[in-house]
Amino acid sequence: MTDSILSKAATMEIPINSNGDSRTAEDDGLEQDLQQVMVSGPNLNETSIVSGGYGGAAEGIIPTSSIKGPAIRFNPEYFDRRCGSAPKPDIRSKSRGITPSHSATSRIANQPGHYPGISGMHHSNSNPSMMSEEATRGVAVEKFDSVKKWSINTYKCTKQMFSERFGRGTKTVDLELEAQIDVLRETKMKYEHILRLARELTNHFYNMVQTQQALGDTFADLSQKSPELQDEFGYNAETQRLLCKNGETLLGAINFFVSSINTLVNKTMEDTLMTIKMYENARLEFDAYRTDLEELSVGPRDAAAMVRIEIAQQQYQIHKDKYERLHSDVSIKLKFLEENKVKVMHKQLLLFHNAVSAYFAGNQQQLEQTLRQFNVKLKPPGSDKPSWLEEQ
Repeated sequence: MTDSILSKAATMEIPINSNGDSRTAEDDGLEQDLQQVMVSGPNLNETSIVSGGYGGAAEGIIPTSSIKGPAIRFNPEYFDRRCGSAPKPDIRSKSRGITPSHSATSRIANQPGHYPGISGMHHSNSNPSMMSEEATRGVAVEKFDSVKKWSINTYKCTKQMFSERFGRGTKTVDLELEAQIDVLRETKMKYEHILRLARELTNHFYNMVQTQQALGDTFADLSQKSPELQDEFGYNAETQRLLCKNGETLLGAINFFVSSINTLVNKTMEDTLMTIKMYENARLEFDAYRTDLEELSVGPRDAAAMVRIEIAQQQYQIHKDKYERLHSDVSIKLKFLEENKVKVMHKQLLLFHNAVSAYFAGNQQQLEQTLRQFNVKLKPPGSDKPSWLEEQ
């Protein structure tokens, strides 16, 4: 059946009018189908041109048995025409046996208006995607490098720390600086204990002042309701009110003392200890890279080893500079911290002594003068309570 179909297709005639155009669209469609499906079959250039219709006398017949090769194969012209990458062939030229020249085909393909939408869409879609891929790749590479550096640094420092604890590694020690750091840590612990006790004193004394105030109010109420003990209750009520007033003044002095000690311990000393912690980490890194450089220096001296030694030398120098810089920062901060501590504690201890002595001596004027001397401002009564707008 296939041979018969191919024979019929090969023996068909293509009528041509006087202008060289095909008479009907059906003939053009048939010719295109033959080009798409049967490239190795009969070509239009091999068919005879008949001036008459289908009933003409002369017919160009090519028998199918003379065609060699496969009956169906890939047609690149049809594929390019469907994909829009090549101009469509001129059917009229093929029907007349005229093959388009290479220069004409090149001119048609290089025209500026040839498929502008497809090419523009291709570039507009490819450029942003390529840029996003490159940006994503760059971020991934940067993260990988940072993780790699962190892993190597952590491994070296952990190895150095264990070697120091087991007594196998050497440690860089500044005896004078280490002694100052130990004194600072011990001092901080003692000052934290003073701060804790001072806060407890503040809480207990506040409760006592509140009790004295309540007791004074009760005495004043009973002095009005008990005519026979009016004077006695009145004297005690006035005494409790005076003690309550002096107690609030002393409480302001103690609160100022606690606030200053808290700033010294939890801010000034803590900042210095944070710098000391950074210094200790830098010291550990410095010793780790120093040990690594020493191990490489005693090894072989081939080309690869020399490259590793050079890299280790650079890392050693970087961590050495960091260690020396933090060493200097710690020394300076310890010096200023000691000066600041002496100045602050001298003022606060004098305030605490004078205020407590004046209170228990019952010298109200000296107590108020002590607060003015140290610029201690008391909060007015009821300032800690929220206003009626805030309570709404």
